Amino acid sequence: MSMRRLPGSDLGIGVGLRVPHYAHVVEHHPQMDFFEIISENFMVEGGRPIYHLERVLERYPLVQHGVSLGIGDADDPDPAYLARLKRLVQKVRPAWLSDHFCWCRAGRIHSHELLPLPYTWQVVELVAERARRIQDFLEVPFALENTSSYMAYSASEMSEWQFVSEVAERADIGLLLDVNNVYVSAHNHGFDAREFLRFVPPERIVQIHVAGHTVVGDHIIDTHRGPIIDPVWELYGELIERTGPVSTLIEWDEAIPPWAVLAAEADRARALRTAALARRSTALGATA
Repeated sequence: MSMRRLPGSDLGIGVGLRVPHYAHVVEHHPQMDFFEIISENFMVEGGRPIYHLERVLERYPLVQHGVSLGIGDADDPDPAYLARLKRLVQKVRPAWLSDHFCWCRAGRIHSHELLPLPYTWQVVELVAERARRIQDFLEVPFALENTSSYMAYSASEMSEWQFVSEVAERADIGLLLDVNNVYVSAHNHGFDAREFLRFVPPERIVQIHVAGHTVVGDHIIDTHRGPIIDPVWELYGELIERTGPVSTLIEWDEAIPPWAVLAAEADRARALRTAALARRSTALGATA
């Protein structure tokens, strides 16, 4: 059974809250619909991170995005990590919280990477069961993001888009759909990015990421560096035509530019989104 999109889940256009821009955001309150924080950067009891977090919370909606949950790890997520995460949720009160379809740990070794999962029915059941428990424990809507990948498992029994859709439906969670990651993985593995976007259930998508990347030989690496290229913007516009208004975030995490450059990317996203929604309205009107 498909979920309805979260009430109030369209926050508009946002950017990641990153250290180089803290002072500008706190002092000048630039026009931005929302910010996304990396949860792990604020899972502390006090100090400067919490000071800046509280100042930003006074003026902007925030959503949380995690990078170390490891929902596909061999072992269950660390209860101590989840407890700290829940304390942050209670402070931020985000509209939703997200992490990734990935694994991170093997035994006591933490790779600090978002490693791809094998797309099997056994892993679908494992990840869905954990996602349900995590959402219930955190008491906030939970979403998982498709990751970029550079290798594939011979054991996989389905496509990536079938895998993420199955987990979302079985767990009754949201999807954070990263358009750049779709583009990167489509190039690296030779599948059709548009087929991915057509397959995933649009009502499950609670947030969209767009970002830059780096071409290295025959592969593309998801670096979140540099401006977003036109083919990724084209995929984004097509996705918005299908989903309707969905919160959209610009990710820029390497060689972070001055605020004005980042804000210009957000403005471009806003313009493309407005145009895509107008096309959607026209198409729906023609079929009414």
